Amino acid sequence: MPCVQTSPIIPKPRGRRALYATWGFIVLCIFALYHMEKSWHHPAEYITFYFAALQIGALLRGVCNFMEEIQHVQSRYRSSWWRVVVACLSPSLHRHMLLLLISVCAYMALFGDTGLQLFLNLILLCLCQLLSFAFGLQSPSAVEMSEICEKNNRNVAHGLAWSYYVGYLKLVLPRLKDLISEFNRANNNLLKCKETWKLHILLPVSCEIYDDLQKADSHIQYWKDLPALQLDRAGTKWRSYKQSIYTILGEDKKLNYCIVEYAPPLQSLYAMSQDESAAFSREDRLEQAQLFCRTLGEILQHSKECAGCYRLIVYEESGDSDSHFLSKEILRHIRQQHLEEYTMCEGNHESTTFLSTEPNILISDSELPRPLRSDGF
Repeated sequence: MPCVQTSPIIPKPRGRRALYATWGFIVLCIFALYHMEKSWHHPAEYITFYFAALQIGALLRGVCNFMEEIQHVQSRYRSSWWRVVVACLSPSLHRHMLLLLISVCAYMALFGDTGLQLFLNLILLCLCQLLSFAFGLQSPSAVEMSEICEKNNRNVAHGLAWSYYVGYLKLVLPRLKDLISEFNRANNNLLKCKETWKLHILLPVSCEIYDDLQKADSHIQYWKDLPALQLDRAGTKWRSYKQSIYTILGEDKKLNYCIVEYAPPLQSLYAMSQDESAAFSREDRLEQAQLFCRTLGEILQHSKECAGCYRLIVYEESGDSDSHFLSKEILRHIRQQHLEEYTMCEGNHESTTFLSTEPNILISDSELPRPLRSDGF
């Protein structure tokens, strides 16, 4: 039974369309040059200059960064000059050097300029690249920065999701059903529906979290706590972890019992967006909240010990001022779990009926071998 619900407000990982578009434009450019240029002299000249400029720009940028980083050798690089060089220069330095050598050799072979003219052209290329670097024209766009952070797991959301999982969910969820069973023995088997024996984690994309769920929705009322889980953690003896059971009033006036709580890391994102020193805008908060929800879902999907013990409820607050939006959203997930459980049990019922049928042994009254097929072939 799936516990992670796909939501249209959670962005999917970026694909390879940008790369495909790049190759598409390359084909168009070659096609246009083939039909417009009678001589390939000018295209070869510009391509050679452009590749040389790119490689020189990458090397110059690394050298300029190195001049800044030499004063941080001890604090940032543990007194290792090699770490400074690796950090400042591009990871594909060998490619830049090889392309620069090929470009220079191609230029000399194609155009046969003197050494002085080649030196002058290289100075002009260096000047152009340095001006571009000085005016910040080579800074990556917001999309490129976001993609780099996502691919290298450098987002705030990534760290928060793993911290939440390792420091809380991984400890609590594998023991949750045992705690519910213990609670039921002391409370007349109140939580009867095993399909909802899960921790329902509220994930508002706005990051606006209420310490008291009743303030978020009056149809949600605190009822009792599950037995506390006590563990020795980080020097604290018998640290206590507990979850709360709430009653949720539906439109049919029936009470539903549910173990529900917010994801605290979203509260941290909201606090960061309110603190000027964090330099964390509302747009940053929204992006990181969406990535947090996606990352947490991916982590839990690959966690075998947490399977079937949680339900992520990702939602965006209703714009029509519905004061009972949250209770309706939780109840929608509860009904969906009942439906999924019913469907799964119904499918298992058919297979169980088939396997539990007593087989009839057919014994032939003839001593001669008979064909297995009833049609005689």
